[in-house]
Amino acid sequence: MRFQLLGPLSITDGPDTVVLQPSKPTILLASLLLHANTVVSADYLQRTMWGEEQPATSRAALQTCVLRLRRLFTKHGVTETPIEAVPGGYRITAGPRHLDLIGFREEVRRAADVADPESELHVLKGALSLWEGSVLANVRSDVLHRDEVPRLVEERLRTLERACDLKLLLGRCGEALVELWSASRAHPGHERFREQLIEALYRTGRQTEALAEYRMVKEYLHDELGVDPSPALRRLELAILRGEDLGPADDRHPAGAAYISAGHGERRHTTAPAPPSAVVEPVAAVHSFTGRAAETTALLERLTAPGHEPVTLLVSGAPGIGKTALARHLAHQVKDSFPAGLFMVRMVAPDGTPRSPDDAAAEVAAALRDQVRGERALLVLDDVIDADQVRPLLPAGADGAVIVTSRRGLAGLVATHGGWVLRLGTFTEEESYALLVAVLGAERVEAEPEEARRLAEACGHHPLALRIMSARLLTRPALRLADSVSWLAEDPLARLSLADSPELSVHRVLGGALDRLDPRLVEAFLKVAAQIPDHFTAEDGVRVLGMSPVEADDVLDRLADAGLLEEGPPGPYRVHELLRVYARRTAPFRSRPIQKV
Repeated sequence: MRFQLLGPLSITDGPDTVVLQPSKPTILLASLLLHANTVVSADYLQRTMWGEEQPATSRAALQTCVLRLRRLFTKHGVTETPIEAVPGGYRITAGPRHLDLIGFREEVRRAADVADPESELHVLKGALSLWEGSVLANVRSDVLHRDEVPRLVEERLRTLERACDLKLLLGRCGEALVELWSASRAHPGHERFREQLIEALYRTGRQTEALAEYRMVKEYLHDELGVDPSPALRRLELAILRGEDLGPADDRHPAGAAYISAGHGERRHTTAPAPPSAVVEPVAAVHSFTGRAAETTALLERLTAPGHEPVTLLVSGAPGIGKTALARHLAHQVKDSFPAGLFMVRMVAPDGTPRSPDDAAAEVAAALRDQVRGERALLVLDDVIDADQVRPLLPAGADGAVIVTSRRGLAGLVATHGGWVLRLGTFTEEESYALLVAVLGAERVEAEPEEARRLAEACGHHPLALRIMSARLLTRPALRLADSVSWLAEDPLARLSLADSPELSVHRVLGGALDRLDPRLVEAFLKVAAQIPDHFTAEDGVRVLGMSPVEADDVLDRLADAGLLEEGPPGPYRVHELLRVYARRTAPFRSRPIQKV
């Protein structure tokens, strides 16, 4: 007997396979198997089956579903994998022979220990063969499809990436092409597959098709997501245009050999560490930039003011609020004033770790090495973690300019180096409407103007949320805005994401913002956001956090500085509704007693 999660949920007994019908017991079984060999709380199981708004009888109904599931096991002759009732919830026991997900993860781990590429590829092929269609297609649970399925899909994609890297390394480019065509079309926003496909085409002598594929991915990224191809893709295009020999595949892609996911967040280094991504690169233009007219005018005045004194501008605000987009837009507005160039300096690595100030300064010095004396350069220091990270980079030459973007206020930087500060908030109603018009077109939006405004309201006028919903609507030209409003309102966090680009997700962006904080600050935020009304005072914070006024003031001030609370003393604090929904979802799973920060 074997359970299969990596496709429609099914039970296999010898030659017979039964695909379970959509039902509450099917959701229960999927929830337990996804967390096999661990205790799954009754609260979590009830959420997966009934969502956030649970009936009053959900606890009793859960027990009934457990009984129905046990009868289903008996019907299909399953006796080896019982469901245990344990304090706080239930547990199901399974091993690699009984559950395909565990078998897949064990094979991926085993592949990481194999010494030669051919053998590693063989093991990974066996692991990937366990996937049999859309994950949990017969399990109708919004919670599982929001929280669990993307994680499983990401495990498969990382393993498939590694397998394709190995095929390129072994010179089996034709074989890799077969999988890469399918993978790149199923996940058009997954740039690594597109890069591998372009490389495989070029290595098999199909230069024209490789360049056509590059143009296709560039157009997709510009039109759908408003971003440019990655530096790696741009370097590959340049090499193809020049007709360069790419060299051995393992030299071109040490990152592919660096690690693969083991399913639990581990990364195992093998032949070489992943090379650092580009720290300094040209500033890319912003596709269909709208809004921020007053802010843009004020910042442009400072960037183009007469004289040649160094200029420092700080653009801060909550995660996803549009800081980087505004900085990029400003840079291109004033490019004629900075003939030495516009440079984007990424201050955080792709894995979320901050760049070393010394390393960033060295990269910037190299980029400005050929600067002509008297010519001005503009640096965009993007996603700065703290003031110490920036100080070695100020000022940018004798008469340059710097735009700093950060979720934090960086008051210490302003105190020591001066500059002008802009704190971004959400869009106004007019700006939100203008963005929808810019992305979706006037004809579509003006056919349902009131519904467009309701949609903007449902997004909380949050720029990232509006961008994601606009991208969703672009891919569904027949969908009415009125239908999208009600659909979004049912579960905003789950639906403010893009399936083919998991990183473009409100849930992930907010989670990433919390991951940067001290865990005690995270606990404080979750408690405050989940329990206090929309507007609250420092006294409310004292009551909910159980701290002294001095301690509570410090915690709330640090949360406001991180962009997770709006405003503050002497006025009230506010929490954006998307952050509030996120906190209510997350708090039950991360709550613990709050200690002094």
